[in-house]
Amino acid sequence: MVGVDTGGTFTDIVVLDENHGRSRLRQCKVLSDRDDPSAPIIEGLKRLGLAGQALKMIHGTTVGTNAVLEGKGAKVAYISSEGFADVLSLGRQQREHVYQLRQPEVVPPIAQEWCLEVSTRIDAQGQLLQVADDAELEQLKSHLKELNVEAVAINLLFSFLQPEQEQRIAEVLGEEWFVSCSHHILPEVKEYERGIATWLNASVGPVIARYLKRLQQQLPKARIAVMQSAGTTIEASQAAAQAVRLLLSGPAGGLAAARSIGQQTGNQRLMSFDMGGTSTDVSLLNGEIPLTNQSHLARWPLSIPTVDIHTIGAGGGSIASVDAAGMLLVGPQSAGANPGPACYGAGGTRVTVTDANLVVGRIPPKTLLGGYLPLDIEAANRALSKLARHLSCEPLEAARGVLRLANEHMARALRVISVERGHNPADYSLLCFGGAGGLHACDIAELLGMQKVLVPARSGVLSALGMLVSEPGRELSQAVLAPLESISEADIDTRFKQLESEARSQLENEGCDINQIHFRRQLELRYQGQSATIGIQWRAGSDHEELFHRAHLKASGMQLPHAVELVNIRLSARSAPALTTIESEQAVDLSKPGEVTYSADLDNEVILKSRHCMQVGEVLAGPAILTDEAATVWINRFRSAKAYAWPVSASAP
Repeated sequence: MVGVDTGGTFTDIVVLDENHGRSRLRQCKVLSDRDDPSAPIIEGLKRLGLAGQALKMIHGTTVGTNAVLEGKGAKVAYISSEGFADVLSLGRQQREHVYQLRQPEVVPPIAQEWCLEVSTRIDAQGQLLQVADDAELEQLKSHLKELNVEAVAINLLFSFLQPEQEQRIAEVLGEEWFVSCSHHILPEVKEYERGIATWLNASVGPVIARYLKRLQQQLPKARIAVMQSAGTTIEASQAAAQAVRLLLSGPAGGLAAARSIGQQTGNQRLMSFDMGGTSTDVSLLNGEIPLTNQSHLARWPLSIPTVDIHTIGAGGGSIASVDAAGMLLVGPQSAGANPGPACYGAGGTRVTVTDANLVVGRIPPKTLLGGYLPLDIEAANRALSKLARHLSCEPLEAARGVLRLANEHMARALRVISVERGHNPADYSLLCFGGAGGLHACDIAELLGMQKVLVPARSGVLSALGMLVSEPGRELSQAVLAPLESISEADIDTRFKQLESEARSQLENEGCDINQIHFRRQLELRYQGQSATIGIQWRAGSDHEELFHRAHLKASGMQLPHAVELVNIRLSARSAPALTTIESEQAVDLSKPGEVTYSADLDNEVILKSRHCMQVGEVLAGPAILTDEAATVWINRFRSAKAYAWPVSASAP
């Protein structure tokens, strides 16, 4: 089994070999290729001796994300009910710059000439007021051919109450276009959010389909699944039809691993800190992967369930620069994989966070990045000397400034998901991973007043490792829009059973054991007149109205005398993961005791030791550098590291 995480700088690959009842993990890091994300995967599998073999792959991909951010999705035509063609252009009328009198022009997601209307109209009660005849739909089809679009997004008003009308249009259009129907993508209220989700799916779907088809052709014997934004997997054959659910595919793998490690170590309260080469993702876990349906990608709302993360443009490849006022800046621009940081020796000339870590001595000069890439410290010194001249300081001082500023950016991101939501960071353990996470773990903990830092083995490829412990699953919903008191418990149960039947069918088609599928039911409630909802766990016999009152009081400090409305029901379906624990068993190499090296940052001797040389229970006092195959951990003078036996060996359910 293979886990793959495609990042902006590196593509991480983790392989689980199972021979004679024993499990062994191997790993590989390859520089990413934005033009062909499949190329590093093929190269990595060749390095691991798996080219052409039959295998199961779980893949976290940024192909869809990049297509949205770079505006490289398919050309999409938007079909709506008559009078609503401009919904996506109008949006929510929210100002990005609140106090600016003259707002910058916002380019609509779809050009006006590609927004079409049909006479079909459904009212808020689900009654069919008007239906487009066959001649009108044939004329619509002819118009689409003239527009020369690749995909079609259909979003009729109140489509979720009469899904047959969108389906009828899709059947008339046939297979000439990639067609997305809103009742299939997001069968909920709020036509703007539903329309954006449908447009994103239509735009990204063809891109994802081409990429996965190309990958499957290069790996004809592989069975490929893709990580979804909610932290569950879906078979590649079904992924393109639900492409909008893959937009946070990569970060979800890291949280799947974080949850597994938390369960194995008894640390349920975790703040995850995933620092890669291009960005840093942070999240807060209380035993489960946190989900939200109010996230954004660029300026577009994502109302589908996604992992609740906060991402900033600060990674190992983040570029340091000086602005017009002479102030030091770090990020959000990244050197990426090509040319990469100056120390990669691939032509990069601008200082990055990785260059700063190398120059101050936190990365040993003889380190092979990713296990194979030598670092050019002279190139890093030249880049830092140039930056230092602009700052009128010494290169070493400039490097320290880059690291301090990067740490402040990342600490601020962690405060967003903790302090700003009423959580005290001191009550949590900081779980650091990603290729650069361990280099900043101690500094971040000091800034936030956190006492415990967890840096698991193979932290540099933990997101890829998380793919292996992720669960096949689905997130389904259904709009209700009725007073809660008017709906019987039996009616709600029937609705949930319909969704469960749909989820069970989809997962069974992927080869999941239906006896191992478990469900979680949730009601989305609000006071009548409100727009925001609060999710309440559904349990037979519970007073859900009273539970909502308490939740609203906790969230807002008030309880209103209004009627409670049931807006949506949500169902989470999960099957058993391929692995239940993450393996980290490794032989201790006692032939290589701790070595001593010189660190320019501290002007004294610092212990340099490999994780493979540490025995369980051994304590390593800082200042020290702990090296792994794909990551380096910096332990400052105020901290010490202790080797634990967890996580335990990999095991199947």
